Amino acid sequence: MARSRSVYACTECGAQAPRWLGRCPSCGSWSTLVEEPVGGGPAPEDLLDSGRSGGGPVRLAEVRSEETPRFPSCIGELDRVLGGGLVPGAVLLLAGEPGVGKSTLALQLAAEVCGAGRSVLYVCGEESPEQVRLRAARLPGDPGDVWVMAETRVEVLGAAWREARPSLVVIDSIQTVRTERVESAPGSVAQVRECAALLAAAAKSSGAALVLVGHVTKEGAIAGPRVLEHLVDVVLTFEGDRTHSVRTLRATKNRFGSTQEVGVFEMSGSGLEGVDNPSELFLAERRPGVPGSCIVPVLEGTRPMLLEVQALVAPAGYGTARRTCLGIDDGRVALLLAVLDRRAGIDLLSCDVYVNVTGGVRVAEPGADLGVALAIASSRLDLPLPDDAAACGEIGLGGEVRRVGRIDLRVREAARLGFRRVLLPERVGASLEAPPASELVPVADLTRALAWLRAQSPGRRPAKDR
Repeated sequence: MARSRSVYACTECGAQAPRWLGRCPSCGSWSTLVEEPVGGGPAPEDLLDSGRSGGGPVRLAEVRSEETPRFPSCIGELDRVLGGGLVPGAVLLLAGEPGVGKSTLALQLAAEVCGAGRSVLYVCGEESPEQVRLRAARLPGDPGDVWVMAETRVEVLGAAWREARPSLVVIDSIQTVRTERVESAPGSVAQVRECAALLAAAAKSSGAALVLVGHVTKEGAIAGPRVLEHLVDVVLTFEGDRTHSVRTLRATKNRFGSTQEVGVFEMSGSGLEGVDNPSELFLAERRPGVPGSCIVPVLEGTRPMLLEVQALVAPAGYGTARRTCLGIDDGRVALLLAVLDRRAGIDLLSCDVYVNVTGGVRVAEPGADLGVALAIASSRLDLPLPDDAAACGEIGLGGEVRRVGRIDLRVREAARLGFRRVLLPERVGASLEAPPASELVPVADLTRALAWLRAQSPGRRPAKDR
C-alpha cells in the first residue's frame, strides 16, 4: 500500500511547502499554511475523457475570436455585466452573502438558457431536486427541461455531463463538492481547489459554460483559497442589503469584458427582476425640501445613475463626536469633514455626523464628494438644496472641486429625470454644453458651492448665524 504524504499549502496564494512555516515564502502572509493530504485519482482532464487536445502552437494573428461566439443568458442585467453573454468554456464564480439570492439568480439563468433551446445541467449540492422544484415554481421562466442532479462527488458528474451534453453547467455550491483525489472534508482548501480544477478542465474540454456558486466569509471575502479566483475566468459578486429589495451584480474579474459595469435587480415574489431604470427606483421615495439631502449622479461603467445622499448633523451630547456612514467609505467622509471645517468654515468638530446613501447602494467613486459635502453643509446650516439640483465632482484637500469622468452622461441623466441645475467642476462646466432647459453651475471650490447654496434661500438665515 502506498504511503500517504501531505504538503502545506497557502490559503492566500496557493503556494506549497514540504513542511509547516509560520509565514508563506511566496506571498508573505502569516499563519496561512495548512496541511493537505496528497492522494491519487484521475487527472482533471480525464473527467470527461473527450480526447480533445489543445493542439500545437499557432500564431496569434491566425487565432479567430469569432470561432467561440457568446450566447446570451437572456437576462439583460447579467449580459450587461458579462459584456454581452456567456462564453463557451468559460468558468464563472458567483459569490455573495447567504440569502442575497445567488441560487435564485443561478436557477433563473438555467431556466432562461434552457428556454432558448440549450441543454442545462444544474447540480445542487445543498438542496434536493424537490426543493429546487419548489423554488423554481415561483420563477417567471419554465425550468422544467433543466437537468437536475443532487450530487456532491465530482467523479460521478462525468457520466451525467456526457449524457446531457449541456451548454451550461451550474454547481450550487462549490463548497459542498468533493473529489476522491483529496481525503479532506468538503469545503476545505484542498477540496475546493481540486474540485474547481476538475470542473474547469471539463468545461474547457466540452465547451460548456460553467457557473460555480460560492459563499463569502463574514469579512466579505470569497470563501476558499485565493487561488480559486485566479482559476476562474469571471468573478461575479452579488451584493445587497436584506432589508432592501435592490440587489447589485458586479464583476471584480472578467477576462471577456469590462469590470466597470453593474447590474441592478429587484427581489420580488417571482424572483429577481432586472431594473432598466435604476435612477427612478432609487429616487422613488425621495422627500424634497428637507435639509441634508443631495442628488448625486454616479457612473457605473457606461451606466449613469442618480442616488440620494442624506446627511444629518446633530450636536454631540457628550464625549467624542460620532461619525456614522452607511453606503460610503467612512474615511472619505472624514476627509470631507476636515475640508469643510478648514476650507469652508463649517464647524463640525462638536457635532455628530450621520451620512447615508439611500436604497442600500454603496458609492465608491470620488465623483460623489461634492454631493456629500453639500448634504452635510445643508444639514449643518439648515438650508435645503433646491428640489431640481444635483451635484458631482471630486474635492481635493485644498477645497478645490476637481473633474470626474464622463460628466456629459451624468448631466444628461440628471436632466432626463427633471434635475435642471447641476453643480460641477468649473473647468468642465465652461466647455460643456447644457441640455435643453438645463443650467450648469460651475464651481471652482467648496466655498463657492456653499455660497451658491446660501443664495438659494435669501430670506432665510443659516442655522449657524441665528
